[in-house]
Amino acid sequence: MDDAGADEQQAIEASGKTVEEAIENGLAELGLERHEVNVDVLQEGRAGLFGIGGEQALVRLSTASLELPEGDEVAYAQEVLERLLDMMSIDAETSVRAPETPGDGAELARAVLDVEGEDLGVLIGRRGQTMASLQYLVNLIVSRKYKGQGPFTVDVEGYRQRREQSLRDLAFRMAERVRTSGRSVTLEPMPANERRIVHLALAKDPTVSTSSVGDGDARKVSIRVQR
Repeated sequence: MDDAGADEQQAIEASGKTVEEAIENGLAELGLERHEVNVDVLQEGRAGLFGIGGEQALVRLSTASLELPEGDEVAYAQEVLERLLDMMSIDAETSVRAPETPGDGAELARAVLDVEGEDLGVLIGRRGQTMASLQYLVNLIVSRKYKGQGPFTVDVEGYRQRREQSLRDLAFRMAERVRTSGRSVTLEPMPANERRIVHLALAKDPTVSTSSVGDGDARKVSIRVQR
């Protein structure tokens, strides 16, 4: 996106059957990619009974104006990542951007280190576990040289944003089930960063509340009717 586009700060509202469809409709109207906009969910949308009484999802999209992260520690983090990829004999390109969403670590991470290439599934691993280990190594090495800087998020081929949208969709579906049945729902065990996505997705919903239950790797998100 060029400077002129960034200065205009466009903002539109878009609708769809689901939040994801509403976002896609808005992106098509703006002619932008997902990483170029900020998204506010105004209405989750829900299916009606026998197709009657439902409501569409509504989102507000505004052009992002995030500054590119800079600093010696950012450059060093990218250098460390590239060295690790080289040691793993993985041919890929890296780039740096500002965290945009909870999945990126917005308000927590110093920067996102994106990795792009071909056939990088092995670098993501099952449920993102290999990628998480790579991120841990990057932060461990950077923290030894630049104490108090970071943390940094590592993303491979946009996996985190896809996973985040999947978790948001799951959260909205389960919230609708809780509202309809009146019974609480407990999701599968998730790491802390994924539980945070679910909590934030439903934070503005006055009809349900969420909490983390369990211990260690078995911690889960519980969704229940707001009393």
